[in-house]
Amino acid sequence: MNTLELAAHGPVIPVIVIDRLEDAVPLARALVEGGVKVLEVTLRTPVALAAIDAMARHVPGAIVGAGTIRSAADARAARQAGAVFGVSPGYTAEVGAACREVGLPLLPGVATASEVMAAQADGLGFLKFFPATAAGGIPMLKALAGPFPDVAFCPTGGITLQTAPDFLALPNVKVCGGSWLTPADAVKAGDWARITRLAAEASALRA
Repeated sequence: MNTLELAAHGPVIPVIVIDRLEDAVPLARALVEGGVKVLEVTLRTPVALAAIDAMARHVPGAIVGAGTIRSAADARAARQAGAVFGVSPGYTAEVGAACREVGLPLLPGVATASEVMAAQADGLGFLKFFPATAAGGIPMLKALAGPFPDVAFCPTGGITLQTAPDFLALPNVKVCGGSWLTPADAVKAGDWARITRLAAEASALRA
């Protein structure tokens, strides 16, 4: 899979933090029911890998990836857990090589022109712009479009339902990442109907 294909499934990729394994499958089902199929589960909690495995095996239609990949070991573990793509907060050649080795398509994080060039040198042309709002937001993405007309971005970090349309309107933005689809209080309460509504709103951003 080319990671750019992920953008064909909808305008927003949720950035998911799973604290309790029992939440993984119902959360994924709620998102898919709302039209959000591409799910990024961050490797920030002890149950993240098990959550990826559960989602991949038990939620038809879900395209499950692993976020916060920071090392070769993370890449191998994510692939073994059933992730079909990986997302990293930054980019190193080591992480890129490990992902190629295990067959895990990578969406690497960049925040500067030098990082874009490093990722491009390793054959990567669809990049996560992170942290999007803190790193310059829309003005920075417009600036990067000049020297890098062949690069597409997935801005992530600080984006909301209200600001997402402005990012998605940029020619070099194909999809954006967002944590607002899975609010911690809704997950903790098991309010899956609310998450389905949020997913439906996000899916409608680029109808």
